[in-house]
Amino acid sequence: MIADRLRDEVISPLKQQFVGREEVIDLIALAATAGEHLFLFGPPGTAKSAVIRAFASDLQGRYFEYLLTRFSEPNELFGPIDLARLKEGVVATVTTNMLPEAEFVFLDELFNANSAILNNLLTVLNERIYRRGAEVLPLPLLSLFSASNRLPEDEALNALFDRFLLRCKVDSLPRDAMPRLLAAGWELERRSANHTGGSSVTADELRSLRRRTLDVELSGITELYTATIFRIRDLGILLSDRRAVKLLKLVAASAVLCGRDRAEGSDLWVLRYVWDREEQIAPLSAMILEVLRQQPMESAHSLAIVPEKVDPEAIAKQLDTIEKEIGKGTLAELARKREQLIRLGDQVAWIADERTRHHLLDRASKLLDRIGD
Repeated sequence: MIADRLRDEVISPLKQQFVGREEVIDLIALAATAGEHLFLFGPPGTAKSAVIRAFASDLQGRYFEYLLTRFSEPNELFGPIDLARLKEGVVATVTTNMLPEAEFVFLDELFNANSAILNNLLTVLNERIYRRGAEVLPLPLLSLFSASNRLPEDEALNALFDRFLLRCKVDSLPRDAMPRLLAAGWELERRSANHTGGSSVTADELRSLRRRTLDVELSGITELYTATIFRIRDLGILLSDRRAVKLLKLVAASAVLCGRDRAEGSDLWVLRYVWDREEQIAPLSAMILEVLRQQPMESAHSLAIVPEKVDPEAIAKQLDTIEKEIGKGTLAELARKREQLIRLGDQVAWIADERTRHHLLDRASKLLDRIGD
């Protein structure tokens, strides 16, 4: 099966190469299978573009990436006007090695782009076409990936952000992961010059996998999905009817990647990545965890697996210890405490009780501020 080969020849090897980026790799595969787009939120230097580039390379797919600034022009992404044909009175674009020819696209710092680029990207994301005057180019695009270290604040950017069904927060790796990171990163550097894509899975096969998602039986999860969508809206997350329908593609893609032709309740893990603002990530994760705890997990996706129960009292004691030690020790020790607080915050996100979760997150946030001061 294509899904098995994708997992064995692309996903699993990438997880070995990129330490601590298992979640991102799974989401890239999910987005590509569903034919949807993924937004990565986090600081530079966290291997976002490298993972996407490696995924495209392993599939031997045509890849385009670009770092956007406020001075970027549409020609830099879509290609310049063909001057020879312009002399003949025909407006045509030279698209060689540019975005219109790519199957996988990565645009870094998306929200730096000006309105001319953003307007073009809306049709690229929605309709898979590029328009310049009377010229209309159908695009082979499978998925577009983007990243930024900030979220959109201008309402003019909301329409574009809405087209990214999946949103994932990517943080720097903790200190204890650094030895594995250095070893894997050095090995990746050694092999990168000779790497030509070792997978037998092709971009065309990924398209056929995407078509399979449209045949997935969804009737068994319709009621649960509907109830969950309204619970997400109750959290204040802007989830339009259009997005609610399109998100079913991700649910179906999860089933396909698990080798099933029928969606299960465990496939609703994908809804953990539909947040709009950073402060929504923790409560949304906790709410989806509550849904997943009630589902069978025999054939579930790896990102659906519920973590071991989080002990709020144990976390509170660790926060007490950190609070007592703030102001003592070296800068290196303070840095370790900061990393510990970040890890504790990740654990707190899985606590189901909203009051307890909010209280512990607030404590961790205040302690982080004190360390920063």
